[in-house]
Amino acid sequence: MKFYALGNPRDSATFREAVERGLAKNGSLYFPTRIPKLSRPQLESLVDATPSEVAYVLLSAWLGDELAEANLRSIIAQACTFEVPVVQVGPKEVLEVFHGPTAAFKDVAARYLAAFMGFYGAENGHTSIVLVATSGDTGGAIAQGFAGIPDTHVVVLFPRGRVSQLQREQLTRVAANITSLEVEGSFDDCQDLVKRALNDPSLSQLHLTTANSISIGRLLPQITYYVTGSLAAGGLHRPLRFVVPSGNLGNLTAGTLARAMGAPITSFLAANNANNLLHRYLQSPEAGTRPVQATFANAMDVGRPGNLPRLAQVFGDHHSQLTAAVTGATITDAEIIATIQKVWTEHHYLLDPHTAVAWAASDAHPAAAATDVIVATAAPQKFASEIEALCGIPVDNTQLLQQLQHIPVRFQAMPNSYQALLDVLASVSPHAPSTL
Repeated sequence: MKFYALGNPRDSATFREAVERGLAKNGSLYFPTRIPKLSRPQLESLVDATPSEVAYVLLSAWLGDELAEANLRSIIAQACTFEVPVVQVGPKEVLEVFHGPTAAFKDVAARYLAAFMGFYGAENGHTSIVLVATSGDTGGAIAQGFAGIPDTHVVVLFPRGRVSQLQREQLTRVAANITSLEVEGSFDDCQDLVKRALNDPSLSQLHLTTANSISIGRLLPQITYYVTGSLAAGGLHRPLRFVVPSGNLGNLTAGTLARAMGAPITSFLAANNANNLLHRYLQSPEAGTRPVQATFANAMDVGRPGNLPRLAQVFGDHHSQLTAAVTGATITDAEIIATIQKVWTEHHYLLDPHTAVAWAASDAHPAAAATDVIVATAAPQKFASEIEALCGIPVDNTQLLQQLQHIPVRFQAMPNSYQALLDVLASVSPHAPSTL
């Protein structure tokens, strides 16, 4: 399996090379040269399989020609350590992807990427720097997943004042090999700084890579829960529409890749908050970017989704094929609040703000002939104070907070400045040139 740069098809890489580089040389994303297919008998055999066995069948279809079976199974054993169940809530199925250590779906990909990087790092003999921009959940998951990984230092950039209380605790109470930067700017500003560093030829000796969803090493593992979720929800016997809270689009892109592999998913409803470039793009490919608005569903406050080129390429860059499989919706903060209150009152099930975006979208745009599967991306405890303040529902997050108290607070305030980032990289890298 090879992965090519979307901006230059002649630039190809192995999975290992793509993971270690993060971005292609021209700054574009890596995409597979082909999408492996799962047969109906294969899918049927996975219905009662363990999550680890499902992960092995899926990932070996992508990586089996590059990673020996024993090595891939070892990576899966390190990463696949919690359940991703489908539960019935009223008329909808809910795929709970938040039972990992930081209570967010990002734990799935973060733990896999850390395992991949740890495996490759043991062979490299040099220290790598993993650059991460986060709108809330990614950074905490990466910080936890990479904590203590030898020969790896993680630099996390997050926007000041735009993360929840618990998200900030998870971003600032970190291990010694994590540097957390509170940036005066938006998530898009953080992502721009990361991309600029990854494309800076003067930094080549720092061995920079990324753990954002622009990394192919994070994207492929996310396919696993779409396959297990679609099988658990009975997709082999009835049509399913997956409703996905959508920000930087890694989650949705993974779902469409799973469908392209053969997962029994009929279609997708991509649920945006007020930062709705994808919804507008689905209506017109000429849709332009807008300034980012701060919303209740902060992890989706993304003005320029990094994975949009990959999502388009899943469908051969044919807009009509994309819109045949993916429809969009835009949900306001008022609708998020009303949905949390409604679902709690009617079903005694508490949604986090991002999952509430998906639920509200499902209610506003009912599927004509399919069962909706809501992708629940975070536990409500991650937004306890915010839910209580805006929805009037008390949420106990003391257990999650207590788990962090033994970790020292480590973070730096940083201006939205590339030179400031260079100064940080110089301070953490043993390979930094004196001219940074």
